[in-house]
Amino acid sequence: MIELQYLFDVHPDHPHVRQLCMADPLLGELVQRIGHIQVPYEPDGFTYITRTLIGQQLSIKAARTIFLRVEQVCGTITADAILAAAEESLRSAGLSRNKLGYIRNAAEQTKLGALHFPSLADLDDDEVVRQLTLVKGIGRWTAEMFLIFHLGRQDVLSFGDHGLKRASEWLYAAEASEGRSPLHRKQAEWKPYSTIASLYLWEAINAGLVQSGPFLTQFKNTP
Repeated sequence: MIELQYLFDVHPDHPHVRQLCMADPLLGELVQRIGHIQVPYEPDGFTYITRTLIGQQLSIKAARTIFLRVEQVCGTITADAILAAAEESLRSAGLSRNKLGYIRNAAEQTKLGALHFPSLADLDDDEVVRQLTLVKGIGRWTAEMFLIFHLGRQDVLSFGDHGLKRASEWLYAAEASEGRSPLHRKQAEWKPYSTIASLYLWEAINAGLVQSGPFLTQFKNTP
């Protein structure tokens, strides 16, 4: 049996999580409510980028369905397999013309060596973002998700992520804003573990908490 590897395996007693909770007690209440979060490791950079490009502006379910169809067409998601696959087959799998162009462009850049995923692990966050966003179709958000979900960087805060905006506005609704968004207000408190804070905010959406009314009301009514 193959044992799963995790990029993040965090829980209320994890030392980094405890540090976050001391810096931000309200986030600490959310952490206690959610508990354990595990993020599986995706070992191949090109596969991750392909998955992310497919998933842009789609639901998780739709993105997964299309990715599996593309995988069936290609056998294995590699740059060679993407370039060798017939355009008609990839379009039939559910890829839009634009997304197919972006994925094939990433494959071509990978083949040429302009996009070399193993070497990105040795670069700092800003340089990873810079190099990835040179590739057509890869924007800042995609590069930030790569930092988190492929490289496992612990202090990434994606200000352009709609889910994080929504969840943070929900969690900190009772706090004075002073004209600043919750993410900008909390950035300093969350350092150097902004990624972990983000994971708990995303999980609040996945668990249906954000849709269930104000957090403080929910928490106080919890036995």
